[in-house]
This record gives sequence, C-alpha cells and structure tokens, in this order.
Amino acid sequence: MFFNFSRRKLALLSIDFAVLLILYTVSCAIGCFTLGVKIDFLVYILYFLISAVMIFSLRSAFRVYSHVLRYANSTVYISMVIADGFCAIILLAIGLIPSLATPPAIVTVAYMALSNVATLSSRFLYRIIYKRSHRDSRPEHKGRIGVAIVGAGQVGTLLCEELLYNEKSPYYPVCFVDKDANKIGSKVLGLPVYREDEKIVDTLSRLPIGEVFIALTKISAEQTKALHELYASTGCKVKLYDVPIKEASSQNQKRVIRDINIEDLLFRDSLVVSGSLSKEYYKDKCVLVTGGGGSIGSELCRQIAACAPKRLVILDIYENNAYDIQQELLRKYGDSLPISVEIGSVRERARLEAVFRAYRPQIVIHAAAHKHVPLMEHSNAEAVKNNVFGTYNTADMAEKYGAEKFILISTDKAVNPTNVMGATKRLCEMVVQCRTDSKTSFVAVRFGNVLGSNGSVIPLFKRQIEAGGPVTITDKRIIRYFMTIPEATGLVIQAGAMAGGGDLFVLDMGKPVRILDLAENMIKLSGFTPYKDIDIKEIGLRPGEKLYEELLIKTESLKKTESDMIFIEHDTPFTREEVEDKLALLREAIKAAELNVADESVKAAIKSVVPTYREPSEINSESENAAEMKIAMV
Repeated sequence: MFFNFSRRKLALLSIDFAVLLILYTVSCAIGCFTLGVKIDFLVYILYFLISAVMIFSLRSAFRVYSHVLRYANSTVYISMVIADGFCAIILLAIGLIPSLATPPAIVTVAYMALSNVATLSSRFLYRIIYKRSHRDSRPEHKGRIGVAIVGAGQVGTLLCEELLYNEKSPYYPVCFVDKDANKIGSKVLGLPVYREDEKIVDTLSRLPIGEVFIALTKISAEQTKALHELYASTGCKVKLYDVPIKEASSQNQKRVIRDINIEDLLFRDSLVVSGSLSKEYYKDKCVLVTGGGGSIGSELCRQIAACAPKRLVILDIYENNAYDIQQELLRKYGDSLPISVEIGSVRERARLEAVFRAYRPQIVIHAAAHKHVPLMEHSNAEAVKNNVFGTYNTADMAEKYGAEKFILISTDKAVNPTNVMGATKRLCEMVVQCRTDSKTSFVAVRFGNVLGSNGSVIPLFKRQIEAGGPVTITDKRIIRYFMTIPEATGLVIQAGAMAGGGDLFVLDMGKPVRILDLAENMIKLSGFTPYKDIDIKEIGLRPGEKLYEELLIKTESLKKTESDMIFIEHDTPFTREEVEDKLALLREAIKAAELNVADESVKAAIKSVVPTYREPSEINSESENAAEMKIAMV
C-alpha cells in the first residue's frame, strides 16, 4: 500500500515538474521574443530550480499531494491556488532585491499563472479520463443492491462517486432525492434527482431500490426520526452516511454508511463536549480509573487516553473487560501511552493500597459500582459493601497517597432514593462530600441512564426483538433521562477538570424519554411494526422502581459553571463524624446479616442513614402532578 501511494505521488510530482519546466521556458521565450528581455542561461536554470523547490514545498505544506485525484474536491484545488499564489508573491519579493539577478516580474507572473492553470487543467483532465475509462468497466448490477441517496449536495455526490466507481461496493446508486428546486428534474452524475414530497414513497417503490442512504451535512434527531419513518415506509432499509456518534468528538472524522440506531432517535441532539480544558488538565498526569473495564469506565479510559496522560491505570475486578480496553488502547496508541491494568476489588483495602502505593495517581475517577436496581434490592449487603465501603476505601487511599482530585460517578437515582442502589450512591456522595478539609479535592458527578451501557434497557430490548418479542416494559408511563456513553463520560471528565473540593456536579440530561417510545422506536429500527410484528408487554414495576427520576436541573438550587451542560448543586455536606456514625450503623447491620442471603435489617439500616430515602409508592402516587412526567408528554 505504501509503495502504491509513493508511486502515485512520484508520478504527480514528475508530471507537475514537466509542466513547470515547459511553461517556464514558454514564459521566458515570450519575455525574450516579444518584450526584448535578456535572460542569462545560468540565471534561467538557477531561478527555475529555486521556484520549483518553493512551489513543491508550499503545495506539500497545503497537502495538495495527499489526496487521491479521483476523489479530490474544491478544497484541494483552492489549496493549490493559494499555495501557488504565496509562491508568486515570494518570487516577486525576491525579484525586488537589487543585488540578485532574476527574470523580470512579467516573466514571473506569466510563469506562475500559466503553471497554475495548466496544473489544475491536468487534474480535471485526469478525472474526466478516469471516469470515462471506468464507466464501461463498472461492476454489473447483478447481485448488487440498488440505493436511493437522500441529498444531492456535496456529501451525497461524494458517496455516489464512491459507489459508482468502487468495484468492491455491494451497492449501486439509482437516484437522488432532494428538496432543492434547482436540482429536481435534472441529473447529477448521470442519475435523476426526485423531489422529496408526498409522492416520493410511490416513486421509490417503483424503482429497483433495496436501501435508502441519508447523506445530509447536518441532521437533527427529529429530522432523522422523520426521514426514517418516511423512507422505511417504502419497505427499504434506511441507513445514514455520516460520522458515527462515538467519533463525533474526535479529530479524525470519517463518514461511513451505517445503520440508524436508537442514539440517533433521541428526542434531542447529542451533546458536543468541548475537550480543550480537559486535555490540558489531564495531560502528563497519572490517572486511575476504578471499574475501568465497564461500559462507562472503558469510555472514560478512551477519553482520558486522548488527553495524553503520563500513565493510565485501569483497575477492575473483571479481567476480561479490563483486557479488552487495554488491547484496544494499545492498538491505537502503542508505546506512546503507558497503560497499567490491575485486577482487584475496591472492597479490598490491602489490594487498593498496593495499587496506590505503586502508582501514586494524581487523579482518581471512581466508576466501580453495583448499579442494577432489582438485584441490589435483593443483595443489599453486597451493594453497601461494594458501593459505599468501596468508595470509602478508595477515597481513603486517595487521601493517604496525595491524589490531587477524586471524582465520583453518581446517579440521578441518588436524588430522593427509593431503592437500595440509589441510597448507596447517595451515601457515596456523603463519603466524598464530607472531606472538605482534605488536601485532595473530592467531587461527585450525577447523571441519569446511559444508552447502551451494561445492564441498561437497550441491550435487553435488542435481545427481545431478536427473539421475536414481546418487548417487556415495567410500566407504560415510566420515563427516564438518557445520555450516550461518549457525551456522559465527556461531561464527567470536563466537570472533573473544573471542579473544586466538595462540589456536587449535576449534568443536564435534556428532556426525559418515555420508555414506551424507546421500545416502539427500537422495534421500528429493526424493521418491524410495533404491536403487529412485535408486541410490547407491560409486566409491572420492579422492587424499588419509581415511575420517574426527579429533575436533576432545578435552577433555583443550582449554580452555573462555564459549561452550559454542567451545574453545581447547593448541598450542605455532612461532617466526617456524622458520616462515620452512619457507616458504623451499616457495618453492624452487615455483620448481623452476614449468614443470610438477603436481610431486611440491612435495608432498614440504609433507610435510617439516608434522610431523603422515600418509598417508591410515595413517589409514584405523585406522578400525575410531577413536572418531569408533564415534560415527557410534551
């Protein structure tokens, strides 16, 4: 591949060198014979060599030779014009130096203008010849899928060219669909452009089309949903030609043909997280991520790795997940990113101390936790051991070994909790908030459900749809706040960079989503009709579950930060002594129940130490008048 690339580049340079030599000779001849200019042969040769070196250097600097000619766009040609323009200015400036013997300015201007026009013309000529020579050698349509491209602009035409001339493509373009009146009825790249209106479904149904590709520059979640519903009614599979959500914040953004997923149909656009502050803060520091192999923890590791830390330490009890993220980062960064993976539990103080003593992390991001609500209702003692005392142990080690900052991943379920999991996370917040006298800055970040995370509703719905249904939801009225994994972790990292000691950050999760709508959309995305092909069954609320999570963003109790999506909760922390008393009660309850699989006494102890704990029935009885439920219904 490298050889082919070098040969192509050498061929371009050779052609351009020949063009420059011919046109320089022509320019000098014009100057000599029509204007009577005399040019010394030595000056002629030396000036040409200097100008050629400058032209190639500037074109290389503007990456003119880095593009494949047949896919070159207007940006490449403009770059060439700018590069040659700079070169002309420099050569003219050199000609103003009295002590140097150079051709007259008229020769330089003619030379640069003619060479630029000729070089551009050679590029256009190549593209015309290439397209004509490959038109007859394009793959036969047999066995290939016909597609309609929605969007006859720059993005759509680039996609069309790739499909037309890529012999390995399983697709062939049949037509464009657009709203631009200037394009409708005409042809683009030899394909007809149809109007996107109420007749488009019938039009496409009559054509040999199996899939529809949406190729638009910018598209909102609402537009994606509307377009999917429109074109799915043709019976065709609908796909997007865009940058995947996971790569939306990266520098190397490359459009791909991909399936529409549930993240694309969120009832708001995905957030764009600014990374400049984060990169500066985490750069050249040792960062430890507990639970680093989980769905949230692994994405935290990916985004931290992009900040060029001095070392990334991944701590997880489950070795398979830790291994997967380690290998992924090694493939991407190689030796440029020092990575250490340690297997261990945050419940084990001795193991934690060994890790902290070995690496002395400057930043600790604590993502290790049990989070499954029904399971933690049953195994409540384990929830306390892992979530509460695991956080306590990790916070102690961070203080003992001089960490600069400790960032706790919390949840919206910690707000007036109705279940063991939420209550333990509220206790985790107490554990870190009480350390206001510490040299280590302790902060907590709250956010809601994360789409696609382990144990979330999305993987469950996918499995149920693949099995032919039914899709089960606990209650058709239930609502939740959602974020994508990259945006949630990006905001956590950003909040951690701006945090001071004792801060409790809350993330703006946008508008709450009805789980029923989520289920219906996922069934549609899978090519089925809800209630016809795949049924949706209501099975009743689970233990500790409430119909709605309370608003994280209540402006009267929040302080704004420099980010529009991150706020600070005004919360009076408990003292260390008060928190220690609460933990002592929990230790006693756990010890008393250690021979039981499940014990209500532990749950009773949790309720007694979390003042904001409420029964699910109490919260659910208020659902009809809750602001959160009203927002979701809009």
